[in-house]
Amino acid sequence: MIGHHKYSVLLPTYNERENLPVIIWLLTKTFQDNNIDYEIIVIDDNSPDGTLEIAQQLQKIYGEDRILLRPRAGKLGLGTAYVHGIQHATGDFIFILDADMSHHPKFIPEMIRLQQSKNLDVVTGTRYAGNGGVYGWDLKRKVISRGANFLATVLLRPGVSDLTGSFRLYKKEVLTQLISSCISKGYVFQMEMMVRARQFNFTIGEVPITFVDRVFGDSKMGAMEIVSYAQGLLKLFIAV
Repeated sequence: MIGHHKYSVLLPTYNERENLPVIIWLLTKTFQDNNIDYEIIVIDDNSPDGTLEIAQQLQKIYGEDRILLRPRAGKLGLGTAYVHGIQHATGDFIFILDADMSHHPKFIPEMIRLQQSKNLDVVTGTRYAGNGGVYGWDLKRKVISRGANFLATVLLRPGVSDLTGSFRLYKKEVLTQLISSCISKGYVFQMEMMVRARQFNFTIGEVPITFVDRVFGDSKMGAMEIVSYAQGLLKLFIAV
């Protein structure tokens, strides 16, 4: 076992019925192969495609002690999904990652090793350092992501190479404090978490990861999300 800790995975979902069985299988295999104690908390926001029903079937396969279902009445935002999940988490460390398989669980052991070697408060996956990268995006999507990350880095100076990433490992008490201090919603929320972490002098490490675009389902990123991102970034810049 990697240390004597328990790791809770917070997995917010919305219309992920095709992806959920695969990501849970990958997570379970990674944890079991590395003898890591874990639980996976699925926070479904009333997906119309039947994601919750799939999650219920997976719970029967893997067990109620490993797969916890904490559904909500509707789409209430990513930050509140994490708050909801933390309330039910029994682990002393929390992983957050996307349910669409963009974040491969194979990087989890390396993130844990880095955290333990330096007793870090936060470990974040980075697409933009070392041998990290992005696969499956067209040039336009890559330019938007790079531009958004560059603009946020210039304005907010967070000290991390991938401010807009969402594959992270937190000490539970650190994540709780960060969420309670954040004012942003949507895609800016993940950025503010890193900015606040620096403000509170939490220690942060980075592990290069490969990000792969979703195979099933539709991306949640659209024109309105880009506008919301720009507005949220400006508000965050003024606030901090």
